[in-house]
Amino acid sequence: MSTPLSIDPFFAGKRVIVTGAGSGIGRATALRFARQGAEVVATDISPPRLEALLNEQGVGKMRTLAGDIATEATVRQVAAACEGRVDILANVAGIMDAFLPAAEVDDATWERVFAVNLTAVMRLTRAVLPLMMKAGKGAIVNIASEAGLRGACAGAAYTASKYAVIGYTKNTAFMYAPHGIRVNAIAPGAVLTNIEAPFKSELAQQRLGPVMGAIVPKAATADQLAEHVCWLSSDAASNITGIVMPSDGGWSAI
Repeated sequence: MSTPLSIDPFFAGKRVIVTGAGSGIGRATALRFARQGAEVVATDISPPRLEALLNEQGVGKMRTLAGDIATEATVRQVAAACEGRVDILANVAGIMDAFLPAAEVDDATWERVFAVNLTAVMRLTRAVLPLMMKAGKGAIVNIASEAGLRGACAGAAYTASKYAVIGYTKNTAFMYAPHGIRVNAIAPGAVLTNIEAPFKSELAQQRLGPVMGAIVPKAATADQLAEHVCWLSSDAASNITGIVMPSDGGWSAI
């Protein structure tokens, strides 16, 4: 169990949305914000995982909402739960694509990956931007991926979706900078989470297996990524917007 953090004056009373909060990076991020004094609206597709999240020690003011963030209905519910104010949005929810390459990816996989990894990010960002503009400030952090920086990390759908997240991040950062809203992305490499990432393609196994086995650095922990999300959301990063910050143990330097 993680040791409770001392309350950070910056986060005290801040209202924060964290998606994918039931596991992995999202769970670690929701807990870190809550333990630093934020009021967290945590959403995930799994009610049992959210119940387990609430049972953690030191969660402070946290409200959970179960639903599929890829649907407009859940986005509306999450926005409504914030009661007219959102200071920070952490778009963490994401799914993999079984490493299916272009000739093998099926429509259902393509559409679901884009719905969760990109469309959900767009819809929730669209929902909170008017609130942030009214306040004259806000911070948004999107979880991209090392796969958004290179083509040898995942399948076609996941790779394309994460490249799109990076483009969306940069455009949104540029458009809303005059309103005091900062938008950044983090590009994790390998992370120790329970995200399902099976190889369902022989071609992908042949092509990616040797490459990833030879050059992928040691996997990070979800807590390490959560710390980056909180830092980019804080005053310590007040002059940073529109960046993509790799957190990959040096993978992007290879």
